[in-house]
Amino acid sequence: MIAFAIRRILVGIVLLLAMVLVVFVLFFAAGNPARDVCGKYCTPQKLANITQVYGYDKPITYQFGQFVKGLAVGRDYPVDDKYREALQKSNPSLVIHCDAPCLGYSLRSAITVNDAIAKYAPVTISIAVYAFIIWIVFGVLFGVIAAVFKGKWLDRVIVGVTLVVYALPTFFVGTFLLQFIAIRWKLFPYPRYVSIADGGVFNWLIGLTLPAMTLALFYMAAYVRITRAFVLESLSEDYIRTARAKGLTERVVLFKHGLRAALTPLLSMAGLDFAALLAGAVITEAVFSYQGLGLLAVISNRNSDLPILIGLVIVAGAAVLAANIIVDILYAFVDPRVRLS
Repeated sequence: MIAFAIRRILVGIVLLLAMVLVVFVLFFAAGNPARDVCGKYCTPQKLANITQVYGYDKPITYQFGQFVKGLAVGRDYPVDDKYREALQKSNPSLVIHCDAPCLGYSLRSAITVNDAIAKYAPVTISIAVYAFIIWIVFGVLFGVIAAVFKGKWLDRVIVGVTLVVYALPTFFVGTFLLQFIAIRWKLFPYPRYVSIADGGVFNWLIGLTLPAMTLALFYMAAYVRITRAFVLESLSEDYIRTARAKGLTERVVLFKHGLRAALTPLLSMAGLDFAALLAGAVITEAVFSYQGLGLLAVISNRNSDLPILIGLVIVAGAAVLAANIIVDILYAFVDPRVRLS
């Protein structure tokens, strides 16, 4: 089992480095990042100075090597050694240190990419985790109920409602919850993000409930239908008939034998969906005016802030890779045959 996990982690690291290379080359092939921050009255001399001070005049291979080095041990900005040493003597506060894993430095925002992402990430992570718990718990629960009552009115109601919810766009659901549930009918407090340190766990959950529900309803509708299909498929297998022939109760057959097999393929789906949420729920954050990674991506794209865009893409890709590794390891626990593949 340990060897299996180590192999998956090593493969993930190789894929992460390959992704970083592709993202780095694609973004910097678009042009010199210094040009976007040179200003309205940019002169060739001023542009050349900025390009040299921050190392954009170096070959792309050298810049990538320094970027990977920063991921491992951190970096200091400006990157030009002579200029940085002069600043260190005259004004040390202008020398910026970026701890590992350093994702770069934004000239336009005058902040390290790590600090920019750390500022916005708690909101997105909080919404994603809350939404994930909601859709997994209720998606699987209603899916199992629909499968158990297959063909009856309860099954038809659950399937019909989930079909309607799945067809609704996220911005409509978010706007409905905000305008009617929170503002017009006042059934729920107006959503405002409050950190646990400032408002405690209860206020933190209250502020996240409507945005999390906006995301969870879409995924929950899909998981209800998928769980129902997987449970029905597993209940038709031969080993289920054997378990029933042995005299096991229907509850034991369903939860110990049928549901375990049905949930196995949901692992990979859940991991990838959760990673997609961590990449930034732009629409949901925009509807509720929450300052998460989605807002940071929009602002950075509008300002052509390449270092932050690169950092966001790398973080999103790393989240997907990490989710895949975790899913593979969980698969090995659920199904020992995976360890031998």
